Amino acid sequence: MDFEVRKIRSPQGRKKLTREREAYFQLMQQGMSSREACRVVGIDRRTGLKWRNGSQPYVRRTKAAPPIKAVPPSPISSRYLCEAERIYIADRFREKATIRSIAAALGRSPSTVSREIQRNRHPVNGQYRPFAAQARAASRRPRPKPRKIGENPVLRDYIQDRLSKRWSPEQIVHHLRRDFPDHPEMHVVHETIYQALYVQGRGELRRQLTKSLRTGRAIRVPRRQAQQRRPRYRHPMVMISERPAEAEDRAVPGHWEGDLIIGKNHKSAIGTLVERTTRYVLLLHLPDGWGTEAVRDALIDTVKNLPAHLKRSLTWDQGCEMGRHHEFTLATDIPVYFCDPASPWQRGSNENTNGLLRQYFPKSTHLGNHNRAHLDAVAAELNGRPRKTLSWETPAERLSKLLAA
Repeated sequence: MDFEVRKIRSPQGRKKLTREREAYFQLMQQGMSSREACRVVGIDRRTGLKWRNGSQPYVRRTKAAPPIKAVPPSPISSRYLCEAERIYIADRFREKATIRSIAAALGRSPSTVSREIQRNRHPVNGQYRPFAAQARAASRRPRPKPRKIGENPVLRDYIQDRLSKRWSPEQIVHHLRRDFPDHPEMHVVHETIYQALYVQGRGELRRQLTKSLRTGRAIRVPRRQAQQRRPRYRHPMVMISERPAEAEDRAVPGHWEGDLIIGKNHKSAIGTLVERTTRYVLLLHLPDGWGTEAVRDALIDTVKNLPAHLKRSLTWDQGCEMGRHHEFTLATDIPVYFCDPASPWQRGSNENTNGLLRQYFPKSTHLGNHNRAHLDAVAAELNGRPRKTLSWETPAERLSKLLAA
């Protein structure tokens, strides 16, 4: 209220109570009773009832007064609850009807009715009043609204710091809830971060941070169809259908998935190995090309230092680079299983990891310029990122637990 309540409550005679009327309806929208609102504003209770309900002529010289509406009704999409539905919810809720029965009668989802009651009930006594609920819903409708990221410098700095480390918005969101469990002002959803990056003119996050996203794009584009895979390699091999069942359910560590990411003009490549249980990543250095001998030697050199219980199997696609897979098996005692043609989902962890690695090794670039030290640094950074599939633990943390056990 932007006025002072009168100290002296004596009658004032005829006077337009414009500001008192606005304050009265403002208190009513907040869920206060008519009697209490009249007491706070400093008007007679009958005056408040007249404003709210109107009045009938009780003598010939007095005209009927229509009710005064605080907020004129505006057309609302059928997606949202209307005033009549809120009146029905209030009546049935007072009768202690179940949420599901109310929702079924209205043709709405039970979660819609449940959220409506929780969101628009009185903040103190918990009563659900339909007209006050309608007023609260209408007051929340105007757009645009102030954004959480733009108004909270601490939240903005936290998000920008993680984005610069190439964390995804979803990873940032879950770590915010873990690091600030008792501070709801620090909780956002990942779509809020995407909106702050993509929508121009808001200035909530630095535009340059879009380069740290998986795609590196500053706008959303429709998904493209997957590119056609290379022709499969014909060679005597053991198919994935014969792989042990323990590898399928990821219960036992030591089963790996492998593939290559190819550089510009197919003249360079980097090998990738992903452990299925922990999603731990190892990178193969291929400075002399990705022929069958080079891939075989790089695989043997990479896995030779692994503990015995982490060398159970390797799953690869039918690429020509694995032409000497039998020699690799003889040297390391690790069986190699091959996926079915055009079935990349059978190596889902490896395909996902290759997508993450494209942040560091973009397409149409020469991959032979990266030395062994740089590959190890990239693998360490990737293994230090929290993963949703690991309950937001990092692959390095999960692997260290397995090794300790």
